[in-house]
Amino acid sequence: MTATIGFEHDLTAPAFFADPYPIYSRLREEAPVYWSESWGGWLLTRAADVAAALGDPQRFSSAGRVGYLLRGLPEGERDGLARLEAHYSVGLAHSDPPAHTRQRALLTRAFTPRVVERLRPRVEALVGAMLDAAAARGRLDLIADLAFPLPATMIAELLGAPYDDLAQFRAWAEAINGLFGAAGRTSAGRARAAQAAVEQMHDYIGALAAERRVRPTDDLLGRLVAAEAEGERLAPAELVAIAVTLFVAGHETTTHLIGNGALALLRHPDQLALLLGRPELMPAAVEELLRYDTPVQRGWRMAAADLTIAGVSIPAGALVLPMLGAANRDPALYADPDRLDVARPPARHFGFGHGIHFCLGAPLARLEVPIALGALLRRFRGLRLAPNAELRWRHDVALRGLEALPLVWGEAAR
Repeated sequence: MTATIGFEHDLTAPAFFADPYPIYSRLREEAPVYWSESWGGWLLTRAADVAAALGDPQRFSSAGRVGYLLRGLPEGERDGLARLEAHYSVGLAHSDPPAHTRQRALLTRAFTPRVVERLRPRVEALVGAMLDAAAARGRLDLIADLAFPLPATMIAELLGAPYDDLAQFRAWAEAINGLFGAAGRTSAGRARAAQAAVEQMHDYIGALAAERRVRPTDDLLGRLVAAEAEGERLAPAELVAIAVTLFVAGHETTTHLIGNGALALLRHPDQLALLLGRPELMPAAVEELLRYDTPVQRGWRMAAADLTIAGVSIPAGALVLPMLGAANRDPALYADPDRLDVARPPARHFGFGHGIHFCLGAPLARLEVPIALGALLRRFRGLRLAPNAELRWRHDVALRGLEALPLVWGEAAR
């Protein structure tokens, strides 16, 4: 159950990015705790081990992970990357209790189901306008025309950022997420691109925050600035780090949940027909789509002490990669886990993570995705992949998603 079993070719082959689940199945059976040299970390693929790692921040730390990536670069290539490491030394996603507890408490109130429900009319209006535009054009790239702009617009509005800056947000997000796309490895080029994006976001968010110190606002960034001013509960570096995380992570996962979910339904016409006939299944169907092909495929933690998992020794300071996508297909948790079943009874899944870092924006995603998929399926009858469409998956071990999803339909209906 160690690296003596050869999975390195499988984990880097194009076929893995198109469909990782057969490899996950083999890993669960043959090497559930597996050191990958190419990924630079220990892969955990059984649901019980994934839950244990994500649920124990004392043994599996979220701090120091970017430093680990940068230490993997050749010595001469690390120069000039101090600001990138400093940025990720604070903030919600890269901290443990008590710092994480304090920061999360400031944000939780903004993402409660009750608060998020107030956004329903705005989400419905955006979805309707985006689908109207697609119908008028007679063509639809689901990613570019709906799955990206919907959550990106919502998170920008929540933070109080201008709509006209969405293209810049996406460019920053792609550069920053590129840092993490190869698990525990990165390149100097990716690190420098991420640092440039982080520096630009620091300037951008700093300017927005400065405006709110002079003219307070009730948007999320305004409330974070107010919290910063009230007894040093939020340091300036923490404020910027949290805002960057919200900008970057606040739309990417929802984008790919919409895209992956729509594709799964198109590939399973029986489930699509069931959902069209029973629209009340949509909330449960979204949970099943999230389980079946989750956008966030892996977590990552640092071993805070020497560990033994399933009989395998993992040294302190090693990177541990709880594979959420693999855990979501573990037959120990789910009957017939490789089958899509939109009527599957609700069950625990790892699509939003687990433990103290459970996705803060889960209530917002659970609002946006049913509205988006429901409107899409109602509006466009005979929805199908465009002829000769070539599906291009991200070559990213963290985020699973399509670069584009061109669709056509037989008729448009209100």
